[in-house]
Amino acid sequence: MPRSAKSAASPGTAGRPRRPRATVAPGFVTGMLAGLERRGHDPAPLLADAGIDLDNPALRIEVDRYAALYNRIIAELGDEGFGLFSQPVRPGSFEFLCRSMLGAATLADALERAGRFLHLVLPDLSITIHRRGDMAQLHIAETRALGERDDPARVFAFEWLLRLLHSVACWLVGRGLALEAVRFPYARPPHADDYALVYTEHSSFEAPDLEASLRANLLDLPIRRDEAALAVFLDGAPGKISMLYRRDRELVFRVRDLLRDALPTALTVTEAAASLHMSTRTLHRRLEEEGSGFRLIKDAFRRDIALSRLTKTRHSIADIAADLGYADTSAFYRAFVAWTGLAPDRFRRQVQQHADDASTPFPPDTATH
Repeated sequence: MPRSAKSAASPGTAGRPRRPRATVAPGFVTGMLAGLERRGHDPAPLLADAGIDLDNPALRIEVDRYAALYNRIIAELGDEGFGLFSQPVRPGSFEFLCRSMLGAATLADALERAGRFLHLVLPDLSITIHRRGDMAQLHIAETRALGERDDPARVFAFEWLLRLLHSVACWLVGRGLALEAVRFPYARPPHADDYALVYTEHSSFEAPDLEASLRANLLDLPIRRDEAALAVFLDGAPGKISMLYRRDRELVFRVRDLLRDALPTALTVTEAAASLHMSTRTLHRRLEEEGSGFRLIKDAFRRDIALSRLTKTRHSIADIAADLGYADTSAFYRAFVAWTGLAPDRFRRQVQQHADDASTPFPPDTATH
């Protein structure tokens, strides 16, 4: 099949290209390793087992590898809190957190139960929820200093707990819950661009404590899960829910599939809505409910394919830009610099140098998507 064919097959598929995998920035990994290193554990074997190479300049980590590392660190330390706190969060705490929330009538009740439970197993942080008019705020504050203000371990502790609570809340009510804004209690970290996908594009920094805002009426949603659903949910947890890119992603993945199938045409939001048999307004609203947006999905989709092509093929940068639907190569250059801080040709040279240093042969000229 010619390289330019729109649906180049991956090995083992029946002509349908493999869906580009969601990825995370390395900052989420280095923060997760901080407690492990504090306790004198060598992270290298765990990174190798998870297939993660932090020395590789292709600094994006597939979500399934991230989740695998998450669970390996917990097993290594015997601590679901990653060695970040004054006392370990004993294995099994996540399960009992879920069980404590499961019997609640509404999300508000479930979050209050979560706060009481976490006070017992995680006394270094307090969790409260308040209604203020038509908005509500989930508040996470230190009761004991976790370290220097911008210490990666402290940054990760807040990132982790917000993701955990948000993920479980979305699962309990059976829908995505959009965070309207989040104020984080540290300086903007290098991986903050990912916050738009993981939390909300309305993220700010240097706050006194962490405050996540959502619509107050969401707190009145009923809990829809039961014990049977919990058994399925806990399989592979907590790692598997650690980075769900803002939950219940069915429509997000459908939009990604449409974008992929349309390549090299750059699909518009109007065309995507028509393909999904809904209005543009409905598509925007549904994606917002899942905590995402068409532009965010499109940018992340293009970024993941661009990184894969530059890393795994010898396709020219002009061809990659054209395949991704950019009107000209300069527009692709600008987008790639915004994603990675590097021009695509420099990024590729660094990848090649890393491969040479590791004595790894450069892959043949084959398309991956």
